[in-house]
Amino acid sequence: MIRKSLIVCVAALCLGFVSQAGAAEPPPSETRLVYGPSKIVPLPESIPHEAGDMVDARLLPDLRWLAQRYPIYVTDGYSGPAPGGGWSGCHGCHVAGSDHYNGLAVDIVPLVPSSRCDAKWTGISRLARWAEPVPGKPVLPFRWVGYDGDAGHGCGHHLHLSWNHAPAKRYALAQWVETFPAPEFETGVNPRGKKVKKVARTPQAPSGPSGGISQYKTGGIGAGD
Repeated sequence: MIRKSLIVCVAALCLGFVSQAGAAEPPPSETRLVYGPSKIVPLPESIPHEAGDMVDARLLPDLRWLAQRYPIYVTDGYSGPAPGGGWSGCHGCHVAGSDHYNGLAVDIVPLVPSSRCDAKWTGISRLARWAEPVPGKPVLPFRWVGYDGDAGHGCGHHLHLSWNHAPAKRYALAQWVETFPAPEFETGVNPRGKKVKKVARTPQAPSGPSGGISQYKTGGIGAGD
């Protein structure tokens, strides 16, 4: 897949990611429910991504936090009618009920691309273990983590992260989204009138599939989900 611009990894940045390779981030100490109003917005330059990728604005602080700690490159976020017209994201390649249709999921590959499960995937594998240390048991606020052991996902293909959220129809904004606090990245991104509620127990989230079929040329595994 052709990226909009050439990614240049300067020595200091590479060393920063390498130095973190063996250190596991602690899980979020608490999560919170972020209520609307919200909107679907383009990903900023601070989160490396494919041109045109968008997400629910309530994910931006978490994604900025992740981009500061892991060598991520987002290949797909929101998939649906784009604000102002047109289409955003992958068209027709996610399963019914995918969180991509609500802007509450992202697909991730290494910042330095590779279609093989090699050293470039070390940081992505570390992120996957952080989000889901025990197979089938993602750490909140994540609702579903797709990686090794999940069809169409994994090292050499892509990592899928879904955030927990209120039930919502396809292409609709969820009433609330569960996130982890990332206050240093929140300035200027929270929608006006947003309400935050810390939670010890998560309200009922939607049932059904959270992932999506991804067919990226950067992947090394056949398409599927």
